[in-house]
Amino acid sequence: MSVTGNTVKDSLPRKGTGKQKVAEFARIRNVQEQPNSGEFGYENPSRHCATGRDATGGASERPWDAVIVGAGPAGSLAAHQLASRGLRTLLVERSVFPRDKVCGGCVGARAVAQLELLGLGHVARGHGGVPLDGLQICRGSRRVAVPLSGGVAISRRAFDAALVDAAVAAGAVFRSETSATVVPAFADPAASFRQVALRTRGRDATEIAARVVLVADGLSHSSLRQLPAFESRVAQRSRIGLGTVATASTNDYEPGTIYMAVGCTGYVGVVRVEHDRLNVAAAIDGRFLRRCGGPETAIATILQQAQRPVPTVESPTWQGTPPLTRRTDKLADWRLFVLGDAAGYVEPFTGEGIAWALTAATAVAPLAEQACTAWEQRLVTLWHQRYDRLIRRRQRFCRMLTAVLKHPWAASTAWAGLSTLPGLARPLVQQLERF
Repeated sequence: MSVTGNTVKDSLPRKGTGKQKVAEFARIRNVQEQPNSGEFGYENPSRHCATGRDATGGASERPWDAVIVGAGPAGSLAAHQLASRGLRTLLVERSVFPRDKVCGGCVGARAVAQLELLGLGHVARGHGGVPLDGLQICRGSRRVAVPLSGGVAISRRAFDAALVDAAVAAGAVFRSETSATVVPAFADPAASFRQVALRTRGRDATEIAARVVLVADGLSHSSLRQLPAFESRVAQRSRIGLGTVATASTNDYEPGTIYMAVGCTGYVGVVRVEHDRLNVAAAIDGRFLRRCGGPETAIATILQQAQRPVPTVESPTWQGTPPLTRRTDKLADWRLFVLGDAAGYVEPFTGEGIAWALTAATAVAPLAEQACTAWEQRLVTLWHQRYDRLIRRRQRFCRMLTAVLKHPWAASTAWAGLSTLPGLARPLVQQLERF
């Protein structure tokens, strides 16, 4: 494997406070984008919205019912749900679209079931997604194979684009390469709109009004930069996410199986996705990443320690994330809801992250619709209660597993038990699949 440019290597973490680390890793997001191929109905996303009409010209003519920031699974599905309810919905994304994202590339069985209930099963099962039937956990010379009850391996480039297409088909307007900033405001019962400042690449900034704003723009949730009450608390020893999707020359990773190499300094997941490409994703300790000098060496070391072959990847562009595990305590304000990774994150294992995002999107939609009709302050409390019940309770199990993996003695003891009694791994994976 090779690393192109200075995407990650020049942005490696240095010692400092949690806020400093967040600021440093925010730079990792500035990565090379693959040229748009014109697939998924996007003729030229840098100039047009997904409907084929230039969204910029009419964006400020009249207020929107809903503005959604971030076209990941949470934001795109929320846009689909609100547009399906007849609300005038604008979905904005700061990146060129479609784009790759650091992700395990797995849509778990629960997430697939959620999509099918919404009539969107084709989003996961179409576009070349590879059905999943197994998980192989590797540590040293030992292997534990666990069957999976379903799920699909698909890149975020394909999955997110298909979700955006579904939102547009439902009536939403989509605009890529558009950054958003939620404007500070005082809760005024007489006011019907919240302001959002938009800046599309190559165009003048504009300010638009919306009856409700949904923020789903990822770990850093930069759209809330002017609202310090929404700042996340980063967990100590939080790992860094790294990933790439590229054509590979090895046949050692069979379709339908998630391969997870586990080490004391992090773990690496490899799975085949559409077009016979490999999705490589990792959660790695920042200090280990510094010692290795970059993602190529760090990921190769963990794979070699687990006695897994190191894929030869053609011209990858490594992407990175800020520190992963974090929590945003404030999830709502006047005409504003936060969801997806912007609401907090725990390291997932077999596709739970996408399931959490989809759950949040479907759960927030009725509250957002009600906010469009008549804002009530109790909606803030309702969203906190609903998010805690549906998402954070489910994240606790992953948080526990992450804590075990970060402690050498606990990890070794747990692995010895699983190696002796591999049947113990099945209940653990079944529990994860429920999330």
